Amino acid sequence: MTTVDVDDVVRHAGEDDLPWVDATGGIWLKVLRVDAASGIWVVRNRFEPGVRLQTHRHTGPVDGYTISGRWHYLEYDFTNRAGSYFREPAGSVHTLDVPADNTEVTEVLFVMEGVNLNLAADGTVESVTDGTGTLAAYEALALAQGFDRPTGVILG
Repeated sequence: MTTVDVDDVVRHAGEDDLPWVDATGGIWLKVLRVDAASGIWVVRNRFEPGVRLQTHRHTGPVDGYTISGRWHYLEYDFTNRAGSYFREPAGSVHTLDVPADNTEVTEVLFVMEGVNLNLAADGTVESVTDGTGTLAAYEALALAQGFDRPTGVILG
């Protein structure tokens, strides 16, 4: 009989294991997983009504699930509402917008592969966001906001 060490197979981050940090501008962040080797990173975001992110392009595909609220991409005709699942192909360009008339915070789970290329108005790359950098920012924000360094983020 083979014995399996569960800690080597299953890793868990409970709701209270990781803090929500204020990422400024009506955006809240919780980093769940970062796998630097594969480029996969998983985050939960909460967006206050009226938030609009910078137009960006992903180098890999993105999966997402809307937990609460509603939001859309300015470039598309559909609205994501609680219970909506979406898949973005690598290379898609879009601008996430949360309507100002939302009556609740919008929460979305994102599973990303690759990096986010944040675009200037002329389409040039202004900055790059990846899982490793997002994790570093998350940890720094947590410490600055009075939390302990988050140790529950799943690495790998």
